[in-house]
Amino acid sequence: MRDYKLIVSDYSQDIVDKLVTELRSEGIDAIGHAADITNRESIEKLKNIALRQGNFKAVIHTAGVSGATKDIKRVFDINLRATDILIDTFHDIARKDSVIVLIASMMGHSVAPNPVYDKALRKPNEKGSFSIVEPFVAGSSDMMYNFTKRGVLLLCEDNVMRFGNMGARIVTISPGIVFSPMVKQAWNDHPETMEIQRRMTPAGRYGVPEDIAEVAKFLISDAAEFITGTDIMVDGGVFSQIKKAYHAVEEKKDIKESKNTKEK
Repeated sequence: MRDYKLIVSDYSQDIVDKLVTELRSEGIDAIGHAADITNRESIEKLKNIALRQGNFKAVIHTAGVSGATKDIKRVFDINLRATDILIDTFHDIARKDSVIVLIASMMGHSVAPNPVYDKALRKPNEKGSFSIVEPFVAGSSDMMYNFTKRGVLLLCEDNVMRFGNMGARIVTISPGIVFSPMVKQAWNDHPETMEIQRRMTPAGRYGVPEDIAEVAKFLISDAAEFITGTDIMVDGGVFSQIKKAYHAVEEKKDIKESKNTKEK
């Protein structure tokens, strides 16, 4: 894959400027632009900046907030509404062999399909979508995080042919527990739970940002040209163990209920 200019974006101009300086010091051709990803006009400006740099190759959309924010509307807006806006905006400049990589989460896979909230998750910018999803999360920002990440998976599914018709691709990556600033905060808030999850991970460790970056690098390369409309789980195997534990609990519950029914 040939070299492209790198454009980095964040809500904070200070963060953008600092990162661009670091990248340039490493010899990487980078520019930066602060943007509010929940605002269509702001993302449109980012798209136009990308166009001025030459042929568009890829977007790696990593922005998101965890349930630690406690504001379920903010989680919905940043994690899902913004993703929908970004997909629409960059579809306009999709070309043959261009790619959009979205960061979902293994926890998106923990939310069961449901025709009521799935319809809203697929159309997060439609009026009333948040109100449809809200009752299902019972005020929990952690649960809203899981729902929005299911929404990211659904948006990928819904847009795969749309991008395919342009000769482009769209894929998602579902990280497990990656020791990022977001996870460090979760460690501070729930240390016992985090340690249990580490011990459950077959790979024997938490992930690091480089684990996700290497997969993203592969997905935007020509070597991945036949991969689209799907999700890549990068979790060290932990979600398989979470599912196993869940099914064991459900099996015990079914056995207990069956026994109680027979006794009656």
